[in-house]
Amino acid sequence: MTLVPPAAARVGDSLATVGTPSLLIDLDAFDANLQSMATFAAAHGVALRPHAKAHKSSAIARQQVAAGAVGVCCQKLSEAYPFAAAGIASIHISNEFVGADKIAMAVELASAVRLSVCVDAPGQIDALGRAAAAHGVTIDVLPEVDVGQHRCGVAEPDALLKLVDAIAAHAALRFTGVQAYHGGAQHIRDWTARKTEAARTAARAAQFVQALDARGIRCGVVTGGGTGTVEFDATSGVYTELQPGSYLFMDGDYGDNAWQDPARSRHSLFVLSTVMSATRRGMAVCDVGLKGLAVDSGLPRSATWARGSSGPRLTYVSANDEHGMLEARETPEAAELDTTNLVGGRLLLPPGHCDPTVNLYDEYVCFRDDRVEAIWPIDARGLSR
Repeated sequence: MTLVPPAAARVGDSLATVGTPSLLIDLDAFDANLQSMATFAAAHGVALRPHAKAHKSSAIARQQVAAGAVGVCCQKLSEAYPFAAAGIASIHISNEFVGADKIAMAVELASAVRLSVCVDAPGQIDALGRAAAAHGVTIDVLPEVDVGQHRCGVAEPDALLKLVDAIAAHAALRFTGVQAYHGGAQHIRDWTARKTEAARTAARAAQFVQALDARGIRCGVVTGGGTGTVEFDATSGVYTELQPGSYLFMDGDYGDNAWQDPARSRHSLFVLSTVMSATRRGMAVCDVGLKGLAVDSGLPRSATWARGSSGPRLTYVSANDEHGMLEARETPEAAELDTTNLVGGRLLLPPGHCDPTVNLYDEYVCFRDDRVEAIWPIDARGLSR
């Protein structure tokens, strides 16, 4: 006899019967976030290329393209395969890669989709150019420029020009623009300070474009930006393409940012958890810890009782492998509350960081009101080569 775990949820189920821990999407919030960003990009005349590393689901990518996205970004080559198989025709690898195995994946993907990749060293270009020519494919290449992240990317215009010259030496490679991404700017909490840093970032990107112009080289694409700076990048006059990822879900970290438009911080992603123990006054233990909830950007900022459950306000205070510790802290007397009646209660926990939390699950359980409306596979989960 072969034993397999039962499904956590089925379409049509009440949310009260969904197995825990499960990763939930509130479809009302998700749909609003999806449409809002698509409308915003179109209104400002910039292309939208959402970052699929945030959701890792071809079902979601298809919805983004249907809403107007020109394609998606992936951070790793293996991550791109499910999206290519699902018919996403344009994929940008927004990261550098080296090694024969990576080159082999790139040329294979380029035979199926319009593939663009990032580089910041001539050796990367030469290896890719030889392989692309040998396999009869053409690959778009975007040198990455350092506009403030100080991670990958060349820091000087002269270094960019050398990369462009190296690309031109390979008939199977096509220079199409630059990647200019500043991840640190996405999480500057103060709105005005974030706007100021985004302006500095755009100005740095413009310097690289100007160096290309001075050489008579057209830079058709300047791609970058993210959820935290997209409202500034779209109006910069520099960026032609935006790469937000977390905007669909938001998370605790982005929720800590200040936003002029509160609708931008609407959470749609939650981990559903059950209180499984409450033997100490003022405390409870739920069934999701480190193996179901990424905490690199902090613990869940809130713990909301799901429909059909109720109790005092609880704060998620500590994560073990499979246990989440919660405390009642709302009043001085809360520490003495008898919490035994909370066992079996169910909580909605918005993750501190959506991307690595998503990578812990096989599927999204998508609900509207109190009913499971869809189940979407997370088919790029774990694909990190």
